[in-house]
Amino acid sequence: MTLEEFREFMAGQPYVEAGSDVHEFFHAYADEARKITAELNGRYHTAEEIVELFSRLTGREVPSSFRLFPPFYTDCGKNIVLGENVFVNSACCFQDQGGIEIGDGALIGHQVVIATLNHALDPEKRGDMKAAPVKIGKNVWIGSHATILAGVTVGDGAVVAAGAVVTGDVSPRTVVGGVPAKFIKNV
Repeated sequence: MTLEEFREFMAGQPYVEAGSDVHEFFHAYADEARKITAELNGRYHTAEEIVELFSRLTGREVPSSFRLFPPFYTDCGKNIVLGENVFVNSACCFQDQGGIEIGDGALIGHQVVIATLNHALDPEKRGDMKAAPVKIGKNVWIGSHATILAGVTVGDGAVVAAGAVVTGDVSPRTVVGGVPAKFIKNV
């Protein structure tokens, strides 16, 4: 399976059985991601070096306007798409197999988790997974320690409060917060 075939397959929001060929690709990409993030997180890098490392991690060109404060963690890396002027603060964890798109001007706070996989509830099949993408719109601000779960779209200009757990879509130009996140006000 090529990288493009993997991305196309995952875009279909598949059910992935533990031990399947696709699951084995998860492990191969995870190994590569660990190598690149170890390099990224292991010492100081200029902004340009970070863009280069992140381009290697994602397997696609990352805009030169991208900014990241390491450390950064991912268990795949190959299914992250970044817009222009995206900022990701330190200690974020992206589980991107299902696809993470981050729009222009988005700000991602410290220790944000974005997860695109859910494990099967049946204990006999707990290693199986269901994928669904996460889409972060333009000029979104996600506060520190927020968690965005699989299948969520955060609309343009929205704000996710610190510590929120987002389980459903967020309308554009709104503020959400809490566990689970609920509408607070319009922006």
